[in-house]
Amino acid sequence: MEKQYHDNLTVSSAPHIVTALDTQKTMLYVLIALVPSLCMSTYVFGPRVLLLTAVCIVASVVFEMAYQKLLKRPETWTDLSAVVTGTLIAFNVPSNFPLWMAVLGCFTAIVIVKQLYGGLGRNFANPAIVARIFLLLSFTSRMTTWPLANGVDGKTGPTPLGVLSETPIGQISKADLPSNMELFLGTVGGSLGEVSALALIIGGIFLVWKKIISPATPLAFIGTVFVIAFIYYSVAGGDVSALRMAIFHICAGGVMLGAIFMATDYVTSPIMPLGKVIMGIGCGFFTMVIRLWAGYPEGVSFSILLMNLCTPLIDMLCIKLAYGGGKKNEK
Repeated sequence: MEKQYHDNLTVSSAPHIVTALDTQKTMLYVLIALVPSLCMSTYVFGPRVLLLTAVCIVASVVFEMAYQKLLKRPETWTDLSAVVTGTLIAFNVPSNFPLWMAVLGCFTAIVIVKQLYGGLGRNFANPAIVARIFLLLSFTSRMTTWPLANGVDGKTGPTPLGVLSETPIGQISKADLPSNMELFLGTVGGSLGEVSALALIIGGIFLVWKKIISPATPLAFIGTVFVIAFIYYSVAGGDVSALRMAIFHICAGGVMLGAIFMATDYVTSPIMPLGKVIMGIGCGFFTMVIRLWAGYPEGVSFSILLMNLCTPLIDMLCIKLAYGGGKKNEK
């Protein structure tokens, strides 16, 4: 009997795991984990937070649907990945950010970074990170001036990191900076995803509990920031203790958001356990290099993008270390 061959089987990349967890459910858990931070942002900055987030979500989903329909590709917008991307873009901008600028960020993330490279699973970097960097470079003043009071019409000013970058090390005093408790609870200026370290930690614990992310990358990221800041301010001296400044750098800016929700992205982060640790250490190291010695007060986005680009090399190294490499037979 002649053998029959069928080409209706699809072989995908490893890992091959039998589980009830799919992309849609994974993204749903991420959205649930972002709810505490969204609620805190709404409390601090007012209802425009909800409008900005909704616009970013709708824009991201529409761009994904339109692109796939235009190119007659399978529609995947129901997997909620575009919703997560839109939410994270909203979390990376001020609550008073112009809506049309936010939509441009969504276009950059969904069409340029995600879809042009083949869709979910093929993007070279976290789309929301690239969108933030694009918006920061394109609309610098809008991205670096933040509401300090409730509502869009409230007083605006620099973030705590902005204040720190403008103050010489020896002249830093407790009065210049918000307390670490204010940063931890979230009663200071910043982007939607920067206002409350506590809310982000709650979301991170939920994701670890649901086994959506590994704690390795966030802990390595946050720990590296703490160690470098502690050593730096111990050597530099000043009126504020090194311990307080180390905690300040963890709670201020985008460290918590980046470590928990962006550096752990499945597509653009290493797959091996050692690689996850290297990813976190690299992100923390470059974040502090930029914060302490570069021209920008914040370095989280740039550090994650850089480590995203290094992910294939990190995976190659870790796989080789874990499984070894074959040697050619010598005759």
